[in-house]
Amino acid sequence: MNPPAIKVLLADDEGLVRSGFRVLLDLEDDITVVGEATNGSEAIERARATRPDVVLMDIRMPKLDGIQATSHLAGTPGLERTRVLILTTYDTDAYVFEALQAGASGFLLKDAGPAELLHAIRVIAAGDALLAPRITRRLIGRFAAQHTAAQVAEERLSVLTEREREVVALVGQGLSNAEIGAELHLSPATARTHVGNAMRKLGARDRAQLVVMAYRTGLVSS
Repeated sequence: MNPPAIKVLLADDEGLVRSGFRVLLDLEDDITVVGEATNGSEAIERARATRPDVVLMDIRMPKLDGIQATSHLAGTPGLERTRVLILTTYDTDAYVFEALQAGASGFLLKDAGPAELLHAIRVIAAGDALLAPRITRRLIGRFAAQHTAAQVAEERLSVLTEREREVVALVGQGLSNAEIGAELHLSPATARTHVGNAMRKLGARDRAQLVVMAYRTGLVSS
């Protein structure tokens, strides 16, 4: 039996953009579009109604922008499994950090090719983090450093074991579970367990927020 299709909600105030995305996604057997929204407020309403796996969220929208809408979705009961992929034409450093802080699981520029977009949706739906290649974690580190206090950081990290600290640092560097396992001489399954434990202890929604925390607490620096 095939797994259920990934449910996607399109949130963009440009009709042509939404239509283009729908045409592309409707061609995929493992992806289904469950709704569209023209602004952040609509995105929240449609997400509550359709419970999508992934929301393709534009940043610049009327009434409520994509970052504000993402923050609302992240705190909405019943949408814990909904992931947000931020789409924008603005390759601006601050947006990366703001979007991930708000709860987004990934960030992709609108000029990405069809294959890159489809890959991003599948990665996000699987629970992993994704950043556009041109948007490096070094930039996240730069913005996170502005908000870091050493004492607070150490207090947050005190809940982690030494192994979990190592794992979070490697997540912050962008390593997959398999790569973390190879680096620390662990099986991928064991690495995944450590990642999950660290996320739970730090209150991270997903790997993207774990990346931010790795920088904010100084486990990884730019």
